[in-house]
This record gives sequence, C-alpha cells and structure tokens, in this order.
Amino acid sequence: MINLSNLKPAKGAVKKRKRVGRGPGSGNGVTAGRGSNGQKARSGYQHSRGFEGGQMPLVRRIPKRGFTNIFKKEFNVVNLVDLDKSGLSEVKIQDYFDHNMARKRRAGIKVLATGKLTRKMTIQAHHFSQAALAKIKKAGGKAIIYEGEGN
Repeated sequence: MINLSNLKPAKGAVKKRKRVGRGPGSGNGVTAGRGSNGQKARSGYQHSRGFEGGQMPLVRRIPKRGFTNIFKKEFNVVNLVDLDKSGLSEVKIQDYFDHNMARKRRAGIKVLATGKLTRKMTIQAHHFSQAALAKIKKAGGKAIIYEGEGN
C-alpha cells in the first residue's frame, strides 16, 4: 500500500550531483572539469552575446543596408471571396475579427478583389482596391471608407 512514509521517486529520476575539485581519484579533480587555463576556467566568467574574444564581431563586420519606415501603414488583407462566404449582408469593422477574416487589431482593413461577389453587400473598411470597388458596385453593393481607429 502506498502512503506518505514510503513514497520515493521513480528509478533513474534522481541523479547524484557531480562533486568537482575533490582530488585526482574522482576524475574531476585539479581543473574541476573546466579544462586548463583561459577565461572560461576562471570564476566569475560571463559571456556577453556576440563577443568574439576581441575580434571585430560579425554583426559589426557586415555592411548595413536599408531602414525601417516608422510611418508604414499596415493592413489586414481581406478578399471579396471571404466576405461572400461570411454570409453577412452588412460588414462592419468588428465583423472582420468576429468571423476570423482579420487578426491584427491595430492594423487597418483593406479589401481586395480576389473572387466573386454574388450578392448585394454593404462593406465597411479602411481601404479598398479599385477593382474591389468596381466589383462591389457591379453586385449592387456599397463600399464605406471607415475613418476610425486603424490605418
């Protein structure tokens, strides 16, 4: 019967700690498993990321190119075929996230013209492609440019 007095870990689960620096008979005496001399053999050794022993680090040797535009506008791309499948007659900004058509909430919504629009729909988005606008109009729908949060 198992009770608190006879509980013990599974066989092989507990390993004895390695006792280093306890003489030559132990197999880990003298240098205590650190090899001979050098910075790594000393106590207090800390390796800083990218440090190559005084040699010019790779990250500084490689030429730098380009820049990151901090004013870049990001968009969630939604295709007309996805809107058609959603079954909605009126699509508001929140509906894109509720129906898993968009993920990034901070980015805007851009509607592209991939696929057919088989019915009349009122679609709200931050941006539309010219072809998407034409297809929405052709189906008898309405495209509303949303001026709220997002890009």
